[in-house]
Amino acid sequence: MKKLIVKPSMIVLTASLLAVPVIGLSAHTLINSSVEAQGNNSNRPNQTYEMERPQFTEASVHDPSVIKVDDTFYVFGSHLASAKTDDFMNWTQVSTTVSQSNPLFDNVFEELEEAFDWANTDTLWAADVRQLDDGRFYMYYNASQGDAPRSALGLAIADDIEGPYEDDGIFIKSGMWDEISPDGTIYDATIHPNAIDPHTFYDHEGELWMVYGSYSGGLFILEMDSETGLPLDGQGYGTHLIGGNHSRIEGAFIEYNEDTGYYYLYMTFGGLDAVGGYNMRVARSERPDGPYVDAEGNLMSEVKGAEGSFFDDRSIEPFGVKQMGNYLFERQIGDKGTGIGTGYVSPGHNSIYTDEETGNVYMFFHTRFPQTGEMHEIRVHQLLMNEDGWPAIAPYRYAGEELKKVNRQDVIGDFKYINHGKGITDEIVYSETITLEKNNRISGAVTGTWKLKGQHNIELTIEGETYKGSVLRQWDPTSEQVVMTFTALSEKGVAVWGSQYENLSLDEILENVYNDLTLEEVVLTDLTLPTTATRQTTITWTSSNEDVISSEGVVRRPEAGTGTANVTLTAVIENGNGSRTKVFELTVPEAGEGRLVAHYEFNDNLDNSIDNEFSAGIVTGHRIDEEGGVLSFSNGNNAECQSLMLDGNTGVILPRGLISSHSYSVSLWLNPTELTQFTTAFFGARTSNDWLSLVPSGPASGQTMIWSGSQSWYDAAAGLTIPVNEWTHTAFTVDEGDISLFINGEEVFSGTGFPNLFTSTNSVFSLGVNYWDTPYRGLIDDLRVYDNMALSEEQVKGLYNTSVD
Repeated sequence: MKKLIVKPSMIVLTASLLAVPVIGLSAHTLINSSVEAQGNNSNRPNQTYEMERPQFTEASVHDPSVIKVDDTFYVFGSHLASAKTDDFMNWTQVSTTVSQSNPLFDNVFEELEEAFDWANTDTLWAADVRQLDDGRFYMYYNASQGDAPRSALGLAIADDIEGPYEDDGIFIKSGMWDEISPDGTIYDATIHPNAIDPHTFYDHEGELWMVYGSYSGGLFILEMDSETGLPLDGQGYGTHLIGGNHSRIEGAFIEYNEDTGYYYLYMTFGGLDAVGGYNMRVARSERPDGPYVDAEGNLMSEVKGAEGSFFDDRSIEPFGVKQMGNYLFERQIGDKGTGIGTGYVSPGHNSIYTDEETGNVYMFFHTRFPQTGEMHEIRVHQLLMNEDGWPAIAPYRYAGEELKKVNRQDVIGDFKYINHGKGITDEIVYSETITLEKNNRISGAVTGTWKLKGQHNIELTIEGETYKGSVLRQWDPTSEQVVMTFTALSEKGVAVWGSQYENLSLDEILENVYNDLTLEEVVLTDLTLPTTATRQTTITWTSSNEDVISSEGVVRRPEAGTGTANVTLTAVIENGNGSRTKVFELTVPEAGEGRLVAHYEFNDNLDNSIDNEFSAGIVTGHRIDEEGGVLSFSNGNNAECQSLMLDGNTGVILPRGLISSHSYSVSLWLNPTELTQFTTAFFGARTSNDWLSLVPSGPASGQTMIWSGSQSWYDAAAGLTIPVNEWTHTAFTVDEGDISLFINGEEVFSGTGFPNLFTSTNSVFSLGVNYWDTPYRGLIDDLRVYDNMALSEEQVKGLYNTSVD
């Protein structure tokens, strides 16, 4: 994974900030904002608005499809995962993976054996559950080979929403190469569908339909029998709606809106992983089976990849109304809160729920997050219909807010501004600062005009383009306060968002930047000295000793034996006519000598057998920052020793600062009992933007690799995957950016340009767990860590041969 771009926003992030923030606050604390005053839209300040401080509990379901049963909302998704909620904010996980213990089936492998066999797989993709006229629950399951559109779409039925479901058989197949397809012609993946990602729905006249498809020939729709839950006869694959020539379009969901009289086809363009550029789009039609058009009137049935192309995103990205892509409301130095801000990576495969009583519309989807790899969670946002009848997504997740009348005075001020554009890209759109001025002008990163219309509609004209949408008070999880937001769509189908800053004086802004600007006192390597902060604040640096730390942050440590150097860095913080000065007294230790700093033999303990400042490891739960875990040991990689045994819910935290240079080596033995993608065996991180992970099964086609996230991604892949239930010696060395990976004493990867990660004495290290991914399950033995020392290939072979002998 090499293309996810994350811009640093702070000098120092403590280890606790590496995790995705989860809000767990008292639900009874009231947050003051403002609510509408009676009367016309005027400059009058609003009355005090009170909102309960929200509380969130997270769950993970990829491709969530929503269904309401009584007062509970369920989502079903890929890999037979499901979860439920009664408030859109606090989720309970019902099921997680395709396994014999999954509660949705008595034995899913026996029940759906035909589908698994046809699709050459042992997992399932995006399920959809619908309650039909007989009151029973119909699960539209699907299995796919994954690297080819050989798929099966079938039906299973239960009397209870949580199962157990019983198979009713497969009713659509795809990928029958050189054979007749359901439409009577030879199957052709460029024009015929991949039979996955179903969504069933009733139209406004009570007729049942199913839309489905992914990549390949595009999205299709079938008329269904509401008594059997199966397609009506004689339709083949159904009516083509969009896509073809393997264009990356999937995750269809159709919802009728009574207020506008349109059917809305929600879909996701791009690839689903963190570097795939997944983004949500919508088109509409007066009929459930189309034709669908976007805001510019483009006919969706003509949108497809170029002839002979494969995953041609450039051909399809101009089309559809793009509602959301990668973004970050960035928390800059001086802003309230902690961490990098609030944002999503590859949000998509959404479903929709419309409240019949209130008319409120809610969008359910999964998303990944900046700097957290492939970890994903469910999110729910409100959809707000604009004047032209297009649904715009509220910028922040639903937290109980209501759409109410807003006065003009409360919209005036500085905003963090996002323009989602029309691209399909893995790059993150970072917020910029704009001002909605009293004279209805827009200034800052973009220019134009704005005006409120009615009680809560807004119209913005930005650099010649008109955007129509709504203003809404929402909970900002970064600043932990209610803020004014706007969401709007242009006639070209581009979404813009705004999140209002707190109203502060210039002196208050400078004071906040002053207090938030920090540097670590001990400096080992080059510093990234920020030159900008919140709301166009600038920072200028000077150094008392340019030879040791330059004003650009370049560090030259004293040679070994010459002693420590002390340097004063001075930061001048300026905004407008105001300024503040902050002084940092820094220590630069002399360069260290290479040595073995830790040796963990795991003989009934977590002790470091090297007598130095680094102590024993500490048992932890399924994340670095989660308590729990069960410490246990088993037979080691030879008969004379024991090994650490991790159960998939346990990890070990190693001492901070084990590595504090750009030259180091790590050697250990691994014996995994299962391989799960992205799971770490050895993990180290200085910040959430600077980490490495030894993963037995990584993002590069499941290969064992060193995977690093820094200012860019680095993949050091072994070209193989280590086996399960077998001991493998693994080692890696870094020598001033040159990296080598060794398996059983043999070099399997060498490369240059590996990032300088461990530039402080406070970096975090662990075994089996990180902040995001599935924990390691299996054995680990004989861990050795060397600092300021890159072992040679002969030395690595020696470690392997010694342990084998």
